[in-house]
Amino acid sequence: MIHITFPDGTVRQYPKGTTALEIAASISEGLARNVLAAKVNGKVIDATRPIEEDATLQLLTWKDKEGKATFWHSSAHLMAAAIEQLYPGAKFGIGPDIENGFYYDIDLGDTVLSSKDFEKIEQKMKELAKKKDAYVRKEVSKADAIAYFREKGDEYKLELIDELQDGEITFYQTGDFVDLCRGPHLPDTSKIKAVKLLSVAGAYWRGDETRKQMTRVYGITFPKASELKAYLHMLEEAQKRDHRKLGAELELFMFSDKVGQGLPIWLPNGTALRTRLEDFLKAEQIKRGYQPVITPHLGKKDLYVTSGHYEKYGKDSFQPIHTPHEGEEYLLKPMNCPHHCEIYRHRPKSYKDLPIRIAEFGTVYRYEQSGELHGLTRVRGFTQDDAHIFCTPDQVKDEFLNVLDLTKYVLQKMGFEDFTAQISLRDKEDRSKYIGSEENWEKAEQAIMDAVKEAGLDAVVEYGEAAFYGPKLDFMVKDAIGRSWQLGTIQVDYNLPERFQLEYIGPDNQPHRPVMIHRAPFGSMERFVAVLTEHCGGHFPLWLTPQQYAILPISDKYSDYAEAVQQQLAAAGIRGNIDRRAETIGRKIRDTEVKKIPFMLIVGEKEKQAGTVAVRRQGEGDIGTMPVAGFIDYFKKLL
Repeated sequence: MIHITFPDGTVRQYPKGTTALEIAASISEGLARNVLAAKVNGKVIDATRPIEEDATLQLLTWKDKEGKATFWHSSAHLMAAAIEQLYPGAKFGIGPDIENGFYYDIDLGDTVLSSKDFEKIEQKMKELAKKKDAYVRKEVSKADAIAYFREKGDEYKLELIDELQDGEITFYQTGDFVDLCRGPHLPDTSKIKAVKLLSVAGAYWRGDETRKQMTRVYGITFPKASELKAYLHMLEEAQKRDHRKLGAELELFMFSDKVGQGLPIWLPNGTALRTRLEDFLKAEQIKRGYQPVITPHLGKKDLYVTSGHYEKYGKDSFQPIHTPHEGEEYLLKPMNCPHHCEIYRHRPKSYKDLPIRIAEFGTVYRYEQSGELHGLTRVRGFTQDDAHIFCTPDQVKDEFLNVLDLTKYVLQKMGFEDFTAQISLRDKEDRSKYIGSEENWEKAEQAIMDAVKEAGLDAVVEYGEAAFYGPKLDFMVKDAIGRSWQLGTIQVDYNLPERFQLEYIGPDNQPHRPVMIHRAPFGSMERFVAVLTEHCGGHFPLWLTPQQYAILPISDKYSDYAEAVQQQLAAAGIRGNIDRRAETIGRKIRDTEVKKIPFMLIVGEKEKQAGTVAVRRQGEGDIGTMPVAGFIDYFKKLL
């Protein structure tokens, strides 16, 4: 017998070799129908794999992140099986699950696949799903794996196999389709009820522009048709709210090929919006004891070698800048942290000086692949609302709690009420991607968990999501249409102070190492503006919106009066302009509605004589005529 420990601490005995699916059935048949995979001793596996020893067990369903991932990865195999039947000779690269759905990279030879082909592929997937074929796992020797895919003539799988060790290779078979895969997968195909292929694109094999371009097919599946319907409705809403579309309509930002891909240019409206966001946070930071700093956009390569950023980000950074001085190299900065470490080192510190909180809206640069660039959410140059707190070890928890409070305040002020916290820790097995000692990591991880517990914050723990130099707390925010975004992050770091040999003199007159807390409530200004734009559909909070009103004169005769009204509003701190175009008032109203300007103030002979404005509110229509001073009072009550 083996002992199985459930998440609530309950322990039950089962015969050795019992599967998670059988355990679920012993609890209830309803539960067994919903199980998609299992987490055994922290590792996600097939629900149909035997458990051979005492273990902790979590039964994964559609409600779990890992359950959805298993469902969508299995759906990628189902799509590949359908395409193999419809397009004999197709060769397959990789087919992972992604945040929403899955994709598969496919070499179709001379065949060009388009969205017109989606319906027949979807029908074939549904047909195969109904067969209830099991996903069968099989351990295969390297020699047999090579022989199988060599016979199929699939050079992509052969390349992947070449990088694997004998004894760690597994195949999964679904009906007639066999794939190289480590899993896990669903018990069978019948759980996949609703299917939709979403798009097709070109993708270079393994992201290498010198390799063959394959066909990447994206799709999504659900266990219920109603869930697919809701998702497609959400996609329609997302298209209406796309920040790239709204950014053009509202004249917030632009891109220029002559300036360079992924380098956003902020237009006057966007600059006004972004400046207001920055001013809001700067004022709040000063209240909380932060000191503003400004650092250069580049630094010597040695700076980033010391910090470890060159090792971790070197391939994704712009290449070194060589100066006329032989051997001298600079980098566009990938992060602000090393510069802030140098600020700390500027003069000796005592424990009485700590904590030191320095903040900067610092622009950083990463050379993202052109295919990964996406509006403001994925760019090559972006500005972080970066701050670094240098404190003693016994100040860490209080400082972390203060940052937590600031981050929650910022998100709520922006209208993001629905958010959860994610504690991002190291990968349990692979420590190679992190720097620093085991002791420092354990202290940092414990500090975050203690602070989150004391704050009473509901948080989930994700292993493998930590930054390379320390664990972090990420805020996962839901927008108005239910999508989840990562906004705001707090990180505890014992490693950079070590690498830069930062010190303070303690009460014992001996040197000690400070702890560094990294924090960015917005994350990056570019990404935050993109998410905020989509969240509010371009209808920004009144205090943030670049243009709060437009004055619409009925004709040129009333331009002087419009200017007098504008001067009164400007004196009251209300932002807007005059639409002087020689258009009808109906056209002006329609255009102002499209620009999502909150208020239209219409002025003609009657308004000029009475010293009033006819007020229309965006999306509502006429709300009456009032004196200019009356409108100012009305407006200020809305802020």
